[in-house]
Amino acid sequence: MSSAQLLLVDDEPGLREAVKDYLQESGFNVQVASNAREGWDLMQQNTPDLVISDIMMPQVDGYQFLKQLRDDPRFKALPVVFLTAKGMTSDRIQGYQARCDAYLPKPFDPDELVAIVENLLERRTTTTGSTENGETPDITELANQIAQIKALLTQKSAIAQTPSPIKIDLTPREQSVLDLVAAGLMNKEIARRLQTSVRNVEKYVSRLFSKTGTNSRTELVRFALEHGLAK
Repeated sequence: MSSAQLLLVDDEPGLREAVKDYLQESGFNVQVASNAREGWDLMQQNTPDLVISDIMMPQVDGYQFLKQLRDDPRFKALPVVFLTAKGMTSDRIQGYQARCDAYLPKPFDPDELVAIVENLLERRTTTTGSTENGETPDITELANQIAQIKALLTQKSAIAQTPSPIKIDLTPREQSVLDLVAAGLMNKEIARRLQTSVRNVEKYVSRLFSKTGTNSRTELVRFALEHGLAK
């Protein structure tokens, strides 16, 4: 898990820096935010593999931040760990009802946090792309999207290509992933073509959703075809 990207959101500067340093010493890449809004902005630029968030924060608290994540298709399955001084059983129950993945009351042992993070990342890898067949659990929905993409491809010449009103800057790797998604390939096939991991492909697809304002592979392909982004 040593190259995983984490986002740490906490309004206490001392704790934030201490936790960041410990996680980095454990081999993780860590971005930090002092509040939920700053954390949300960072996530638009770079989707992390896991979020660690305080609950008691000004303006937007941890529960509201988590709801915002779970309401967004890009972050619905993103692992979220709550770090909080609210350690009563009722508080933990509220955290799990809000669909956090782990709840660690302060003060905590940093080794326990690292163990939780590693466990959640490993579980996510197992269930969202590194399964034996390399496909996500909701395979019916994904297969349906692939079928819709292939239907779009048969109509490609009929879809009017218009100049994009907003220039979208894609990295060469994002362009490669977009082209292969538009060709109707699934994540496992794209990973094999580009000689990378399925997990990396998922991250690139998430970035493409973010940059194009789309929420599904079908929407992404239609957008790409309409604006001449896909080859």
